[in-house]
Amino acid sequence: MSQSQDYKFEGWLGKDKSSAEGNMVWGEFPKVKPFEETDVDIQITHCGICGSDLHTLSSGWGPTPYPCCVGHEIVGKAVRVGSKVEKGIKVGDRVGVGAQNSSCLKPDCEECSAGLEQHCQHSVNTFADQYPDGSYSYGGYADYHRCPSHFVMKIPDGLASEDAAPMLCGGVTLYSPLKNNGCGPGKKVGIVGVGGLGHFGVLFAKALGADKVVGISRSNEKRDDVLKLGADEYIATSEDKDWATHHARSLDLIICTVSSPKMPLMEYLQLLKVKGTFIQVGAPEDKLPDMTAFAFIGKGVTFGGSMIGPPWQIEEMLNFAAEKKIKPWINTYPMKDANKAIQDFNAGKPRFRITLVNEKHL
Repeated sequence: MSQSQDYKFEGWLGKDKSSAEGNMVWGEFPKVKPFEETDVDIQITHCGICGSDLHTLSSGWGPTPYPCCVGHEIVGKAVRVGSKVEKGIKVGDRVGVGAQNSSCLKPDCEECSAGLEQHCQHSVNTFADQYPDGSYSYGGYADYHRCPSHFVMKIPDGLASEDAAPMLCGGVTLYSPLKNNGCGPGKKVGIVGVGGLGHFGVLFAKALGADKVVGISRSNEKRDDVLKLGADEYIATSEDKDWATHHARSLDLIICTVSSPKMPLMEYLQLLKVKGTFIQVGAPEDKLPDMTAFAFIGKGVTFGGSMIGPPWQIEEMLNFAAEKKIKPWINTYPMKDANKAIQDFNAGKPRFRITLVNEKHL
């Protein structure tokens, strides 16, 4: 049943591009979505920091509708639940929300009816996006979040909230393309860029039973950490001589989390076996490097992309992570220090994800 509301929607607001440097200001959200009977209000206890947050605060992917509140790896407690919610969510349940808040969910929508809600043309992102009624979505660097229940996940008991939060975007961004492209026994998998996203790739590829998991990064700086995460091998592209020739035709699947026009894309493609697959998940503000058709034609390889995952797959991933006791590497910061946290994020300090903890709600 729906409850009355005695709380305010407030959080860290980005008012202009400079907010991405750690200049967010705490304030009330101006145009919150009106509550509907399919909605859940969440008292936020944890929110992960994702690269998307910074791209949005800085208007790097296009103009941002300021003031915005970012954060789309939200975990907390359901405090208001509409009478028509899905999944049996009840007041008091520990729940989470990822990068998507809404889609049309119409029976004649090809994407929604196929369980590909994240590709719906009427999708609403969890922050800095507009609902059809003109209200805006506000993210999780905040006290409360309102979300249609179809996109609210129950968090399994076996997962700590600070670990579950970054899985809701960062985790599923790797779990989904690994799972959809047959990662498992018999497959050799490469993860390009072993940072906040890529470290999930290593953890999930190992847990899914891949024969071999290779971490691929520029320098040797992360070698020890990546091997500790469970990788079988590590390639440092700026330091290992002739790495592309030495490891040619060794991998069935590569997931690329790096987004730079300078990345050695043609050499990455050399690592694929015949009929191998390269999936890009890193989203650059700039363009991808030049590449020639022969990189694909010569070995019949596939080049594709992947974007987050639908709600059913996020739930599958959370249950899998709880069952396999997957433990991401998390640095926690108090919600009140969100500006410091994004400065540290920009400086590349976290190993490997940051979760903001809203201590007053614990």
